Amino acid sequence: MTYEELIERLDPTVYKSLRRAVELGKWPDGRPISGEQRSICMEAVIYYENRHDLPEAERVGYIDRERKKDRAESAGDDASPLRILN
Repeated sequence: MTYEELIERLDPTVYKSLRRAVELGKWPDGRPISGEQRSICMEAVIYYENRHDLPEAERVGYIDRERKKDRAESAGDDASPLRILN
């Protein structure tokens, strides 16, 4: 079985578990995930999302640029820098 075939047959529950492991840095049983494992899981998650045509807003790494733009516009010109006093 090739890597692509494995990802195509990946159960949605397993996909969610891999995604959660990448997000938290640990497996569901609490053991830490190594850097190599995290990299492999992230690759599998991204491939799964592309292969199963998940909406862009639900994919890993999505940045809602419109929301950021709306916030900047609503701040207007009256925004002033924050000063921290010691």
